[in-house]
Amino acid sequence: MSTFTVPTVDLAAYVAPASRAARAAVAADLDRACREVGFVQVQGHGVPAEVIAGLASAIDDFFALDEVAKLAVRVDPALNRGYTPPRSESQSLSLGVQPANRMNDFFEAFGVGRGLADHPDVPGLAAHAGHYAENTWPDEDVLPGFRARVEAYLCEAERVATTLVAVAEDALGLARGRLQELSDHTIGAMRLINYALPEDTDVVLDGDLRGMGEHTDYGLLTVLWADRVPGLQVLGRDGAWHDVQPDPGALLVNLGDLTARLTNDQWSSTLHRVAPPVVDGRVLRRRSAAYFHDGNADARVAPLPGFVDAEHPARYTEVSVDEHVWAKVEGSNLGRLNTAAGPERARVLGAAR
Repeated sequence: MSTFTVPTVDLAAYVAPASRAARAAVAADLDRACREVGFVQVQGHGVPAEVIAGLASAIDDFFALDEVAKLAVRVDPALNRGYTPPRSESQSLSLGVQPANRMNDFFEAFGVGRGLADHPDVPGLAAHAGHYAENTWPDEDVLPGFRARVEAYLCEAERVATTLVAVAEDALGLARGRLQELSDHTIGAMRLINYALPEDTDVVLDGDLRGMGEHTDYGLLTVLWADRVPGLQVLGRDGAWHDVQPDPGALLVNLGDLTARLTNDQWSSTLHRVAPPVVDGRVLRRRSAAYFHDGNADARVAPLPGFVDAEHPARYTEVSVDEHVWAKVEGSNLGRLNTAAGPERARVLGAAR
């Protein structure tokens, strides 16, 4: 059996001026990684080390707050903003799969994103206001510098995602701007995530415990900063789950459902889950920050013409980004089984548990 590895793609040729040949090599690397594995780690992304250090400290500071302070910034769970307490979501429901142990995921999170005010020139966007909610921040006197540290990293994650979209266009042989026009006012949400259980938890630490259940992400792609702590698992093409940890300095990137739909599954969305290890009867703490580059809420997505032919009939019908993302959010955040999940649901049901 071959060893599962996550390919590394160096984005330096797209971050700074470079030759056409150098960029073509990067695009070829990304295409190969997305077709063969579907999960990538990127180096040469240009995110300053001090910005990542600021993000990590912001995560630590926020989740060290007491419960009262965290609940003060809890908002409507459908909005992916503010605080999400442990065991209030079940990601596998977004995929149309009931969690095996009927227990919601034990992570806690803090969500931010871009609001309507960030896209003042886009007509009609107010009709999709739920995807562009305003942020709810802790007071500065409660958490000094928290907002500045988080926003600094958010800007960098957005830049990396936009760079990856440009690389993807080249890798897929698309005209420049073909994917960018689907994400120039993207639903761009970021979640700071803390995987830990309090000492007084009543959860039995058995083999079915999930920090986050198996799922695919909803949009075009996700840029993930994560601790080098075990727990993240990716479903390989062999149907088995494989442990993944980022190399030092790397960001992890996985493809979302809309990319799978656009490419007619030539690039598949990445099935993944989080199962932090149990050491001496306690869950080993793990931190991450996931930026979701989901596409424009008012866009419609279907397999692109170049990816549908007699040998590859269309596996998807057209869908609006708004409808697709809401179906996923209602599953994960509101507990409503997503009955619209298709090929990705079949893949997880066929995987080894």
